[in-house]
Amino acid sequence: MTDFDPYTQKGSSQSQGSTASNLRDQVADAGAEVRQRAGDALRASTDLARDKFKEAADQAMEVAEGAADRFRDKAEAQQRSGADFVSRFAGNIRQAAHAFETDAPFAARGINSAADYVQGAAGKVREGTFRDLVDGATDFARRQPAAFLGLSVLAGFAAVRFLKASGKESSSSRSEDAS
Repeated sequence: MTDFDPYTQKGSSQSQGSTASNLRDQVADAGAEVRQRAGDALRASTDLARDKFKEAADQAMEVAEGAADRFRDKAEAQQRSGADFVSRFAGNIRQAAHAFETDAPFAARGINSAADYVQGAAGKVREGTFRDLVDGATDFARRQPAAFLGLSVLAGFAAVRFLKASGKESSSSRSEDAS
């Protein structure tokens, strides 16, 4: 017959319970370690992504600042060029006024007044802001509407003449480049 020893069986059952408890503890420890490593990996990834984003943002800021500086430099150069053009235009208006001095002194005074305004505008363009120029033009138009209208017509003719001359220079330089 078989030997049945209740103490051995009991001991074996305790051994199995202890093994199961050990396995549960090991699985729990392994799970905790996996959670810890996953959390560490997530934090490391987040830190890396944040650093890369900050680096990209810093580079974008540098590029934007460089572009803003170049834009500002070009705008200032255009502002000086525009002021010079407006100043030369005022000189041309004064020459036109001289032609009217003997035959139509009233027209000459109006044209000279317009030339004074244009010369003042050249100074404002050179030294001030665009807003200052617009405000000054608005004030002048309110005070002397006829002179403003005449000046506008002269400016239109000058602009057309300038554009035509620029177009001829561009086409002649292109034809010289082609030959």
